[in-house]
Amino acid sequence: MTEHSDNTASFRISQIIRGVEEPLVRRVLVVDDEDSIRTALSKFLRSRGFEVTEAANGDDALTAVQSGERFAAMLCDVRMPGMSGVELVPLVLAIDPSIAVMMLTAVNDANTATEALAAGAMDYLMKPVELKDLERAIERILHRRALILEQRNVERLIREEVASRTDELTMERRAVQQMSVAVIDALINAQEAKDVFLRGHSQRVADLAASIASAMGLDDELVEDIRLAGRVHDVGKIGVRETVLNKPDKLTPEEFEHVKDSVRLSVEILSPLTHLSRILPYIQDHQEHWDGSGYPRGLVGPEIAIGGRILHAADAYDAMTSRRAFREPMSPQDAMEVLSQQAGIQFDPEVFQTFKSVVLRRKSLVFIDTESLGL
Repeated sequence: MTEHSDNTASFRISQIIRGVEEPLVRRVLVVDDEDSIRTALSKFLRSRGFEVTEAANGDDALTAVQSGERFAAMLCDVRMPGMSGVELVPLVLAIDPSIAVMMLTAVNDANTATEALAAGAMDYLMKPVELKDLERAIERILHRRALILEQRNVERLIREEVASRTDELTMERRAVQQMSVAVIDALINAQEAKDVFLRGHSQRVADLAASIASAMGLDDELVEDIRLAGRVHDVGKIGVRETVLNKPDKLTPEEFEHVKDSVRLSVEILSPLTHLSRILPYIQDHQEHWDGSGYPRGLVGPEIAIGGRILHAADAYDAMTSRRAFREPMSPQDAMEVLSQQAGIQFDPEVFQTFKSVVLRRKSLVFIDTESLGL
């Protein structure tokens, strides 16, 4: 968020607080069934600069409010034939919540006036009304109305600013993430350049893992997090010696421990990128086994992050179906047969069943495509 945008927001808020965006409207609706009282009140209010509309009953008052004419205040008698003032108040406020309502009541109607206050009226006056008291009371409720409108506008502006800043922060986070991923991609390209047999491995694992996560019904954000974790899960292998990566023979125990350390290196490389912190558990757990025989922590079953369980299946399949320095690639059918024996041992059974269906579906699509091309 820039200093300019902060200043702009402050200026807009100050405008609202000063009432620039909500000028005071001096239009009053006078509702009273007694012609003489209604006429006298209206004449006095007009002499004080108010625009006045008269209504002889509740129905006429509702019609006036529903007509679209905006009123700053309504001066309303409590007792009227048909619809009472107490009944009228909530109906009017439901149409226009910004109207400031002042009730007029006889001395013995104080309890009824209290009911009107509970219904949303701001104040009440006792009959007979002193005109000076009426003017002060009208100005008082109009001032309260202005404060309420200012508060609502400020709250609205704050909500808009929060939404705007949230959008900006989301865009900034995405930009930083994209830049970070670009840097990581460069690291992965450098790492994969050390081992020609690993080229494209991270991207294939990412795509397969995302397909598995989607097929499991995980939410879209989690699917994309797992895809991102797949892209960067092997970045730590940049610290593995080339002689070990390209060794055509079986690794010694020391060499295998050296390879296993790449998981720790991946987490250490990515940890400073705090906006990627949510995917670190998936990377850290992607070599854990369902039965607890994996590494680096020997987690068991559900202790392993769901992203790690999915990445483990995708990583194992791609490794088996890719050429390595010490062996030729296995066919998808042979790889699936071997991996199936590890369901519930090395792999989460539920993840593995979804993984298997995704791979079989992909093979079917490839077969259909080649058939359609006459291959």
